[in-house]
Amino acid sequence: MTRKNHLDDFTRGIMIGKLEKGCTVTSVAAEFRINVSVILRAWKAFQTTGTAVRKVGGGRQLQGMANILSCMRKEADSRGLFAHRPERCLPLKVGHRLQWCREPKNWTTDQWSRVLFTDESRFSTRSDSQHVLIWREIGARFYPSNIKERHRYGGPGVLVWGGIMLNGLTELHIFDRGSVIEDRYCEEVLLPHVHLFRGAIGPDFSFMNDNAQTHRILAVEELLESEDITRMDWPAYSPDLNPIEHVWDALGRRIAARLHHPENTQQLKQMLIEEWALIPQEMLHQLDLSTRRRCEATIAVRGGHIPY
Repeated sequence: MTRKNHLDDFTRGIMIGKLEKGCTVTSVAAEFRINVSVILRAWKAFQTTGTAVRKVGGGRQLQGMANILSCMRKEADSRGLFAHRPERCLPLKVGHRLQWCREPKNWTTDQWSRVLFTDESRFSTRSDSQHVLIWREIGARFYPSNIKERHRYGGPGVLVWGGIMLNGLTELHIFDRGSVIEDRYCEEVLLPHVHLFRGAIGPDFSFMNDNAQTHRILAVEELLESEDITRMDWPAYSPDLNPIEHVWDALGRRIAARLHHPENTQQLKQMLIEEWALIPQEMLHQLDLSTRRRCEATIAVRGGHIPY
């Protein structure tokens, strides 16, 4: 059977998606009847540019598979109650990611032991949204066949904050109702939690938080400076580099595995606090040390998305 030596951007996107999920090059080549060399060139181009589209203005414009899979990772598992953290699907900052990974990949265990990885996550009393991502042509977004209404979190939920280190973790902080603006972030997170870890670790302490707007405003910057807290530079849209993402998933799974699921937010809060305290120390140790491997994997794909 004749094999094709070229492919359109639509096919290219689907093909790269299969490779990202772990399919082999030969199996994808057989399925699409495309020469292996063509797939290898497309895969290399995707790892370099972070997009499945060959050039701006040419062919069908698809979102980069890295962006789609970044969001899919949060919503693909429907086994039970899991953490949800809404993400905007924006292009990966490939250059920044690549540059950021070059120094930490050579850090010693002692250096990693002084980094506090933090994040917020939302948990709901019901299972996840179970969104199904599909390929569609441009202009077909609002076709009835492509629309299915669902509540985003599937029930009442709570927003939590936590942090992990090589040899321990912070208390789990649960936000009450309302938006987490700069004052609340400073008063409820930085002063009672991060400040204490800074005092315990000493001047070599490093604080990691992502690029959420609340984390990057002037009031937060001034507080960190006044408390002599060093914040790590962090590449945009890089949850695959943050080991605490796995802790959120494990926390949701532990609650889902309980004999009785939470019926309201008060029960959910209590279960979250109980299960957070039971997170195995060995898991924290392995996740923290995995950051070095994440950096190496990111460098290997020239700053692109990695399957963590």
